[in-house]
Amino acid sequence: MFMFGYSTTLVALFSFLYLCQRRRRNNSPLTNWPFLGMLPQVLCNLSQIHDFITEALKPQGGTGEFLGPWFTNMNYLVTSDPTNVHHIMSKSFDNYIKGHEFREIFQAFGDGIFTADSETWKYNRSLFHSLFKQRSFEVFLEKTIQKKVQNNLLPILDHVHQQGIVVDLQDVFNRFTFDNICSIVLGYDPNCLSIDFPEVACEKAFNEAEECIFYRHVVPTTVWKLQKWLQIGQEKKLTKACKTFDQFLYACIASKRQVLSKCTKNEMAEAQVDLLTALMREEKGHALDDKFLRDSAFNLFVAGRDTITSALTWFFWLVATHPLVESKILEEIKDKFGDKEEKSGGFGVEDVKKLVYLHGAICEALRLFPPIPFERKQSIKADILPSGHSINPNTMILFSLYAMGRFEDVWGKDCSEFKPERWISERGGIVYAPSYKFVSFNAGPRTCLGKELSFIQIKMVITAILCNYRIHVVEANPIIPSHSIVLLMKHGLKVRITKKGI
Repeated sequence: MFMFGYSTTLVALFSFLYLCQRRRRNNSPLTNWPFLGMLPQVLCNLSQIHDFITEALKPQGGTGEFLGPWFTNMNYLVTSDPTNVHHIMSKSFDNYIKGHEFREIFQAFGDGIFTADSETWKYNRSLFHSLFKQRSFEVFLEKTIQKKVQNNLLPILDHVHQQGIVVDLQDVFNRFTFDNICSIVLGYDPNCLSIDFPEVACEKAFNEAEECIFYRHVVPTTVWKLQKWLQIGQEKKLTKACKTFDQFLYACIASKRQVLSKCTKNEMAEAQVDLLTALMREEKGHALDDKFLRDSAFNLFVAGRDTITSALTWFFWLVATHPLVESKILEEIKDKFGDKEEKSGGFGVEDVKKLVYLHGAICEALRLFPPIPFERKQSIKADILPSGHSINPNTMILFSLYAMGRFEDVWGKDCSEFKPERWISERGGIVYAPSYKFVSFNAGPRTCLGKELSFIQIKMVITAILCNYRIHVVEANPIIPSHSIVLLMKHGLKVRITKKGI
């Protein structure tokens, strides 16, 4: 079976040139090839996989089957139909789970909130919900972000401006969000974001782990399991990356336990309210083991790190290429706060909550470039979707959030345009979009707990940068999505930065 999966992939790769030539002449939906299924077309369009899926779904009304090579268990129902999403994520929530195969692919996530089902998921969600809603945590979040913006982000952008050099803004955001999430989750700042752009082992390992997990989605299970057994290719890279990052996490957990063990009850109550400390406080007589804390931390890193990097990177690319939107954002800031606001200090939580047009611009960027471009579910029992498609037990279902943002039936004929105004009502408020239509923060009972916290972080960074600098995208920089479970730019976002005022 292992060799069969390996041979299948080789045959698919040998079909590469022929299929690319064929696709130029034929724009029909995916072809189900004998023996190979639809995998060859996916492989030859891997560099533009999200746009490829979008175009393949359009003539099928937003829902269609993907059939993998024979005997490889790679058959999926792929949908971008909001009514299907609503049915699966809300109305029939209990019938659709992550499942065992999902947890195998995302093994690095452990038993955290993203991979868990049923009671384990409910416990994790209840625990995090109580932590996120604490006012002390919001205050801690605000201070952490402002400190990182003032002490690191703005000084580095100022250095780039003074030197007149090109910088990868995505790399800057990657480093900023990694330092930020380390501080928020672990109470430790690894200082990835500094002028010399150091290579930090744990940050590099985290990036590599996510890239390798994406690879597991596009090859037969037997292939990546064989590579894992032999410890070759992407699987060897994944094992090494997870080992490095786990060593980092477990060291932070051990250090935190040691510090807290020496604290009195009063000192414990007044201790820094990073999430690891908060979790340890919640133990209340039944200690949470290190594995639980490790899995919780890893999942929080995924939720609050690369997703924020993705949102910021695509937002600044869109704004840099749409100067009228930038002008409107700055005009709103000036209308709300005048010229009195200390721009170098940035804006606080309550300030950024008042910026309606900015909120619309962020939503629009997330609509076009959702940080998590696809979601996966598995059915327990047979079902029929609103689109009329029959679901058998154990059917694998993929939601393409990227495609959904580009469907005229969902967003109108101007769906491909970056248009923040679509989120602003005639009275100047935010237009509500149901979560099953705007799925960037998931939908139904699994809607992202950190949605509002994410908006706060994104807005604080955006306002600090836009009030001080203008971003100029380097024309030679190709803008292509990377192969990762998070929608980042493959070649980064190369920019030049100039100083300005409101």
